[in-house]
Amino acid sequence: MSALIESLDEDQRKVALSLIGPMVVLAGAGSGKTRAITHRIAYGIETGVYAPDKVLALSFTTKAAGEMRSRLAHLGVNGVACRTFHATALSHLSNFWPAVIGGDLPSVRSGKAALLTMAADQLSLKLTTETLRGVASEIEWRKVRMMSPAQYAEIVETRPIPQAITADIALSLMAAYERIKDARRELDFEDVLLLDLGMIENEERVAARIREQLKFFVVDEYQDVSPVQRALLDAWRGERADVCVVGDPNQTIFSFAGASA
Repeated sequence: MSALIESLDEDQRKVALSLIGPMVVLAGAGSGKTRAITHRIAYGIETGVYAPDKVLALSFTTKAAGEMRSRLAHLGVNGVACRTFHATALSHLSNFWPAVIGGDLPSVRSGKAALLTMAADQLSLKLTTETLRGVASEIEWRKVRMMSPAQYAEIVETRPIPQAITADIALSLMAAYERIKDARRELDFEDVLLLDLGMIENEERVAARIREQLKFFVVDEYQDVSPVQRALLDAWRGERADVCVVGDPNQTIFSFAGASA
């Protein structure tokens, strides 16, 4: 038996030996799930089932992705893409934007506060940082749910809009935010996910290239996947079912941002 497998406990071994087909791993904190999935990837490469450059290991933070990359390197594995959903989508946009859209990819903003402040000024509104933060959260919630502004407007009265403003003012702020962002040729983090999804769904050559590049998928902390991230995962893999998702429904921490265990 491979040394990679001998070093695992019984449950981790089951994960590492199951290399093909869809798999869900329910694993609580401290159960060694990262160890199990990194050994699974390493064993798949050792046995020739996986080519390193065809594997995408997804995590939710750059730090967690780096930890997975480090663990694989310790196992003698290099060349596996360990990334966040956003980094993966941004890589696709950077590669395909010039040919599909034309010109340079717009810059990506790290936050929404500055543009929302501009939007409030345009509307002659004096709003607190807390209120603007609440509006930013609603923009993120709408986008990760893949709702259009019109669809969001239909349910805005049911949403936790900051108490300092009305639903109509919130909608006006959001619209102004998008206008300013577009005029400045900038994207926010959610735009990156949505644009990658739209490009794959509407450009067959892009979909074919991505699906040729990526064959095997591992997603850590799957309980925190948002609807748009789930849609992206499905778009990336196409009809293939070689995906392993790992998580614990009791540890969902991004439900406020649209995640659903």
